[in-house]
Amino acid sequence: MKFSPFPEIQSKNLLLRQIVTSDCESILYFRSDKIINKFIERPENRKTKTIDDAIKFIHQIDENLETNKSIAWGITLKNDAKLIGTICLWNFSQNNKTAEVGYDLNPDFQKRGFMSESLKSVLEYGFTTLNLVSIEAYTHEKNQNSRTLLEKNNFTLLSDKKDEDNLNNLVYEIKNPILNK
Repeated sequence: MKFSPFPEIQSKNLLLRQIVTSDCESILYFRSDKIINKFIERPENRKTKTIDDAIKFIHQIDENLETNKSIAWGITLKNDAKLIGTICLWNFSQNNKTAEVGYDLNPDFQKRGFMSESLKSVLEYGFTTLNLVSIEAYTHEKNQNSRTLLEKNNFTLLSDKKDEDNLNNLVYEIKNPILNK
């Protein structure tokens, strides 16, 4: 698996692009806003509280990209470079057949189809370019918006799988439709 050069993704309304240091204010907002993080439980050492923390987080994203551990896109409207959210593929299995998707979105842009459009684009990339067999998503049982997003995008609840790090999370999965015809 190789993420170089960085794979920008364009969809009807959006550009999914590399997250850069100048996005630090947006990253700080996404990782510290109470509404966005209502259902996210992070250990103290992974919390983003300052601009310096956000810059360190962006450097970690870059390092993970270089070592092929994960890939994160900044979500922007096509006509505006400012981030409205992020989406990533990470937590790849050892054989690189499964990954986890994670995402966040500025509340001002929620309920407008942007995250669904982003998710569809990243699923297509994961299944066609990375040849993933399946993609999982972990979401808090009370996060109805996220659950609805996943279900509308053909994810299935894995009722027998638990998130050992957070028992309040539900685990969803979508299988590669190209491989599962």
